[in-house]
Amino acid sequence: MRATLRLLATVRPAGKYLQPGQPTGLTGLDTHPAPRSALLYLYHTTLEKLQQAPEHSVYRQSVEALTKHRLALVEAAVPPGYEEWAAKAREVIKDQPENFKTASHLTQRGVNALKVERGDGHVFVMRKLPEEKDPRLESWDGDLDGVSPPLEGSRTEEERAEQNEILELEKEMQQPQVELEAEPQLTAEQIQELETKIGAGLIEEVIEVAEGELKLVDTMVQAKVWEPLVEQPNPGQWVYFERQS
Repeated sequence: MRATLRLLATVRPAGKYLQPGQPTGLTGLDTHPAPRSALLYLYHTTLEKLQQAPEHSVYRQSVEALTKHRLALVEAAVPPGYEEWAAKAREVIKDQPENFKTASHLTQRGVNALKVERGDGHVFVMRKLPEEKDPRLESWDGDLDGVSPPLEGSRTEEERAEQNEILELEKEMQQPQVELEAEPQLTAEQIQELETKIGAGLIEEVIEVAEGELKLVDTMVQAKVWEPLVEQPNPGQWVYFERQS
């Protein structure tokens, strides 16, 4: 089944790595660029959010058990050269802390990296590169480099706020770019082995399920599903499928 679903996915012959963005064989689902790191982040975040539910909650117990099981499988699959890369990454973060902003100081301009620290001590670094735009496809609106010409006279509060934002942008643009090598990726063989162990389809499908579960945690916590029902069910209402001994 794996070979059939990956028929359209291109594999680099030299290293046997799946090419990101290539079709997986499932409509609308492309090959993920970094499945291991994505799952690690999703699973650790899910486990942290589950702490909001009481330990006796059946929902928390079931989701925790499944998440920890899959997390252990993902952590056991280590790509070649990962330890060396992790050591270098820690050195870069240590030497350039100013270029790794925390989640509360997220920048959307692609200058700094985003550092997310989970409650269990794990640290994740997410970096979104600025989108490359073709200037020929953009129409000029009369604005020069996104900065309006200075106005004369006193400034309103909105104008002062806009001016401060421009100054902050100029400061960020003067900061050096973060030089962080790309994380080593799992080989196609490792991904196939991991998919077999998890047993839930392609790794991209597993990621989608993990993303949905992470969003669901917020909803379940908000609804407090562990609390007793306002209206108790009638005796025998929820025992239709019990095995009669």
